[in-house]
Amino acid sequence: MLIIFGGLPGSGKTTVARALAKRLGAVYVRVDTIEQAIRASGGDPARDVGPAGYVVAYGVAEDNLTLGRVVIADSVNPLDITRDAWLAVAARSGVNAVEVEVICSDKIEHRRRAETRKTDVEGLVKPTWQETVEREYDDWGQRPIIVDTAVRDVPEIVEALIVTLRSDRLLPI
Repeated sequence: MLIIFGGLPGSGKTTVARALAKRLGAVYVRVDTIEQAIRASGGDPARDVGPAGYVVAYGVAEDNLTLGRVVIADSVNPLDITRDAWLAVAARSGVNAVEVEVICSDKIEHRRRAETRKTDVEGLVKPTWQETVEREYDDWGQRPIIVDTAVRDVPEIVEALIVTLRSDRLLPI
């Protein structure tokens, strides 16, 4: 199974995605880490890597899916094209895909998180609040499971996701 996380910077998606990956023993693929490694390999930590980080992540995810592993993909995933590409990875691998959009409905809290969080990837510069709110971000429509980190804590969200995945028969009981 491929569990595809997305959401604006500071929404809590990495925290939730990591917690779920740990709980499920899943492979965790984070686009931020891949993009920063690509930047570092060229010697310019500020360079725009374009779609390269996503393309590498798709390949790593597909390799692990074909080995029968559950993969959790963590990225902003802002555009329909990136979301469709993740779905194509699952289709090529013959596995189910679940999309999870992480939001923080409390804008004051979201801004506080975006402005105060520390990077956990060496050299990665987090976007400002202004960059976050001005980011191009396509509407997901009805496809995703939506989790709101402003109203539930991470353990509650992880438990709810597991219950949903099991009730939809996507995870074994």
